[in-house]
Amino acid sequence: MIKLATLLIATTLMISAAELPSKKYLNLAAIKTLAAAAEAEMARLKINLTICIVDDGGNVIFLQKGEGMGMNTLQFAQKKARYAALYRRPSKAAADSLKGGNLSVLAFPDGFPNQGGLPIIVDGQTIGGIAMSGAASEVDEAISQVAIDALLKK
Repeated sequence: MIKLATLLIATTLMISAAELPSKKYLNLAAIKTLAAAAEAEMARLKINLTICIVDDGGNVIFLQKGEGMGMNTLQFAQKKARYAALYRRPSKAAADSLKGGNLSVLAFPDGFPNQGGLPIIVDGQTIGGIAMSGAASEVDEAISQVAIDALLKK
């Protein structure tokens, strides 16, 4: 009888214990990898840019103003990275939508129709966003992609 009661209690505890999902996130090592790769690509191209990295909620976790860059690049980089993380797509998608005549993109919360921000996707989950600001939008996005590729070792 005691064995049966123990077995029932153990079974009940196992059933009631919820399996918590594991979530990938951008830790300090990942942030350093992203920033170092972006800086290396900027050095190769002999340009300075502002770098912004956000978590999956769009919260800034790294922000570095490029040497000689205007103060506006701080806001632009944050807006591009936040858009990429929250909408789980490149900020270029908003720019393309606006170019196509969709003015509603201007009213989206945290919408920013400017190329340069990319979502950071690992195992199908968006874990953050990264953006550059200070060069042509295509260059901003290309350097963001180099940083993501370094993180994912592509």
